[in-house]
Amino acid sequence: MATIVLVHGIAQEQESADTLEAKWLPGLAGGVRNHGNPELADRLWRNGVPGEVSTRMAFYGDRFLTKGAQGAGPGQVDETQLELMELLAEQWLTTAAEHASDEKDRRTAQQLTAVPSDAHAQGARAAMRPALNGLVRLRWFAPFGIGLAEKFVWRALSQVARYFTDDAVRQYAQDQVLAHIGPDTRLVVGHSLGSVVAYEALHRCEQKVALLTMGSPLGLRTVVYDRLRPQPVSVPSAVAGWDNLVDRDDLVAAHLDLAPFFPPAPGTTVVPVTAAALDNGSMPHDSTHYLVKAVTGGIVETALARQAGRPDRGD
Repeated sequence: MATIVLVHGIAQEQESADTLEAKWLPGLAGGVRNHGNPELADRLWRNGVPGEVSTRMAFYGDRFLTKGAQGAGPGQVDETQLELMELLAEQWLTTAAEHASDEKDRRTAQQLTAVPSDAHAQGARAAMRPALNGLVRLRWFAPFGIGLAEKFVWRALSQVARYFTDDAVRQYAQDQVLAHIGPDTRLVVGHSLGSVVAYEALHRCEQKVALLTMGSPLGLRTVVYDRLRPQPVSVPSAVAGWDNLVDRDDLVAAHLDLAPFFPPAPGTTVVPVTAAALDNGSMPHDSTHYLVKAVTGGIVETALARQAGRPDRGD
């Protein structure tokens, strides 16, 4: 059980709970320190050592290393998963065409989205290539070259597809979150796909906790939002307060204010609150860049204050 539960996102299959905790905890403490609470920051992480506030990573990336699982090559996904990958690639291209801050990326995405995917080839497997090739042409996805970009895009697309099409992976990921939640848990932090895992897991939870989502694709229609469980969607009844952080250039998050998409649970008034757009610099989707922001530190401080008997927001 942990006071703070962390939930990682895509492309972490080469990591572990321990290595990710070692990366996230300094960022979490840094955000609190930047917010102006050095005492609490020291209780989270100081001099390379975790503090007294119990913080654990819910790790599910190992499920993506098994044969035929996400993160592998195009030959290791089935037609259903490939179709979903195609939809997600098209969504990211559409988002880039509308919101990319890089003018060249925006023009490239606009040109690619102007051509229907079925004009290139027949069948889901063949039609996937134009969207994939389009994404790797964007500098947002290829800061270190097209070769690395193609690997990242395939891993990202296939992991999202696998989560929504493989019930065993879906339940395993959520179980890792729930395994760390207990009476002392105050905050669950989900990044990227981890925000989806955390959201669905909290629908299976009774313990009141705060939820922080960062770079979240929860508002992506068709690909994510329409596949969430349970339907119709709402804020999980266990959530005492929901804060959402989005970098203005985070194409994965689609720049969506989540409040219109997630009504409060019956009998509650809690809705997602999205802060003003952040600036994560050249790595807009990076988890650490989200964590170190002062606004993040304020959210952590507020969530942990529940231990001192302060009331929950929306109760």
